[in-house]
Amino acid sequence: MGRYTDASCRQCRREGVRLFLKGDRCYTAKCAVTKRKTPPGMIPKFRKKPTEYAVQLREKQKVKRYYGLLERQFRKYFETASQLKGITGILLLQILERRLDNVVYRVGFAASRKAARQFVGHGHIQINGKKVDIPSYLLKIGDVITLADKGAKMTIVDEALSKVENRVVPVWLEADYKKKSVKVLHIPEKAEMALEVEINEPLIVELYSK
Repeated sequence: MGRYTDASCRQCRREGVRLFLKGDRCYTAKCAVTKRKTPPGMIPKFRKKPTEYAVQLREKQKVKRYYGLLERQFRKYFETASQLKGITGILLLQILERRLDNVVYRVGFAASRKAARQFVGHGHIQINGKKVDIPSYLLKIGDVITLADKGAKMTIVDEALSKVENRVVPVWLEADYKKKSVKVLHIPEKAEMALEVEINEPLIVELYSK
């Protein structure tokens, strides 16, 4: 599957907010959004008020980039959420939060979601004792994620865990850092997701519903 290969910081600058795509660097003064508050590219001489569609599109792009997804996969998640019973926007966020790479990042086993995807893809994660190397794997209530023997001994994991104080571990996850494991306690409501960015999910629903 294709991946965004350009500079990650350009995405943050384009959305005008920190998307925490480069791990702990985003918490420092080196963050591109702090250093350069303008979007990438040429700055127009006159700025027009964004249309309703433009506001909806920017919200969708922000969330998509925050979770590190491309359009096709993001739309597939939306279609899945729209077929479930409940509030579509919240259901979409619940699906995105339950991705394996997101949970690995959330509990601090990796410095960023990009690093978490690579970590999972290399086979360093086990779910309920079985190796899983699919970053998009959707976790269920009661699933226990542990690091494989090789993964648990990697220096990058120790480095990431040493800086875990920068991250708020959501209450729907139970992390045991001594055993380097995490358990899914329940499906999170939006208030329990510990999102680093403000997300207005109804705008995404309105955009895809047109």
